[in-house]
Amino acid sequence: MWFKNLQIYRIPAPWAISAEQLEAFLAPQAFAKCSSLELQSQGWLSPRDNGMLVHTVNRQMMLLLGTEKKLLPATVVNQVTKARAAEIEEQQGFAPGRKQLKDLKEQITDELLPRAFSIQRNTWVWIGPVNGWLVIDAASTAKAEEILKLLLAAVDKLQISGLRTAHSPLTSMTNWLASDEAPHGFTVDQDTELRASGEGKATVRYVRHTIEADDVRRHIAAGKQCTRLAMTWADHISFVLTESLAIKRIAPLDVLKEGNDTSSKNDDERFDSDMMLMTGELSKMLNDLVFALGGEAQALS
Repeated sequence: MWFKNLQIYRIPAPWAISAEQLEAFLAPQAFAKCSSLELQSQGWLSPRDNGMLVHTVNRQMMLLLGTEKKLLPATVVNQVTKARAAEIEEQQGFAPGRKQLKDLKEQITDELLPRAFSIQRNTWVWIGPVNGWLVIDAASTAKAEEILKLLLAAVDKLQISGLRTAHSPLTSMTNWLASDEAPHGFTVDQDTELRASGEGKATVRYVRHTIEADDVRRHIAAGKQCTRLAMTWADHISFVLTESLAIKRIAPLDVLKEGNDTSSKNDDERFDSDMMLMTGELSKMLNDLVFALGGEAQALS
């Protein structure tokens, strides 16, 4: 198992909460499927389907949040409401008023919900207690913040902060491209985005295209800055760094896969082996990336 995206947060290190304590905190928020009258349900699932909400390997913790949503399009509700309102108008001799229509719409929603299709998405959360990482496999900050709210509600006095570096990714990525020199341990790949800060926000994107240093320098001289940059770390992991310090499109490279032969292991052993490899490699990559961005920003006193 490998995360596809990283929304990165900090917790105090070393983290004082044990896996057993975290399990007890999360238990009241265990996942339950939507009732017949619910549009959405969220809660913690067992990562290994063994009843435990916290899976621990080599002092690393893995959580899994389940979200179930009922698919009840507004167009369907409106269509049925309109038809029912026409029937009522014919019966009573005049069109339903605003309040009657509102009540009718709520009634129809309740009637249709039990027959609505549902979809479920699961989101992984990795907690590294020793180094103070809390990482969510979510493509957007909004999805990650949903999970943070649940964690903050569950764990008493939980301290979480976003990762902040001394140098902004925007400035650093622009400088790396302008100097045609990646930070130590990294290489620049063929995808990037340069965007102007002016009103029009003119944007240039390179997709699987060799990035010519002279072309990039002309764009930078014209006022554009790098907002996304594809990179590879240590020939082990490729990814895209964004201006908000989110990491996307993570992919372990062949050298890692070759060194992690799981063919002779069962499902649980493979999961644990992959989890150890992923958390170990990502921990080192994050440390190197923070160093390349000037270290962590000092909190204001």
